[in-house]
Amino acid sequence: MRLNKFLSNSGIASRRKCDDIIKEGRVFVNGKQVDELGVQVNPKKDKVTIDGKRVNLPSSFVYIKLNKPKGYACTASDEKGRKTIYELIDSDERLFSIGRLDYDTEGLIILTNDGEFANKVAHPRYHTEKEYRVTAEGEIKESELAVMRKGVVIDGERLPSARVEKLSFENGFTKLSVVIDEGQNRQVRRMFEAIGHQIKLLKRVRIGAVRLGGLSRGQYKDLTEEELNSLVKDR
Repeated sequence: MRLNKFLSNSGIASRRKCDDIIKEGRVFVNGKQVDELGVQVNPKKDKVTIDGKRVNLPSSFVYIKLNKPKGYACTASDEKGRKTIYELIDSDERLFSIGRLDYDTEGLIILTNDGEFANKVAHPRYHTEKEYRVTAEGEIKESELAVMRKGVVIDGERLPSARVEKLSFENGFTKLSVVIDEGQNRQVRRMFEAIGHQIKLLKRVRIGAVRLGGLSRGQYKDLTEEELNSLVKDR
């Protein structure tokens, strides 16, 4: 098995990021530093370490969907000392999230220790849809919706287009459904900032065919076989 695939399948990072880690000279195989790509390893025999820590393939795979509350970071440890989503999950496995949600964003996030699965779901070429429920300040006009559907322009850069549907307007707030399939950093928040509306509540409710469903804030459950298959079919 190629070293970058071994590291990725072990949950370290994407294959591309693992290539960077290898080139930085942080990886050792059987005590020998490796800084070139293409090296093959035997997962059953070879000892692989990163920064002195042993790396192993998972003994079993875990696939979880979590309803992330606001006020939790999507990192294993937060430099600001904030609470993290891993404090919500009781698992002995080294899990990582497929994509992230901002500290102040809530909703669906998928966690796993299967690097190959994560790469398939997160790879940009597959345009996995992500649906959000948005509550924004003020009444959003049809002309503003059209701008977001086309792709707002910020500092000369056009953000990817989005499917935006206005659900209601009451008590000074507009509720909307927003669907994106590229997921640039803070894309949804940046879209609304660009048209002059602040988001009060941002919640992800769907990734591909996997829906948040009736999960309460902070609650999680295993993905069903049907949900798993829906995420990796045709990939």
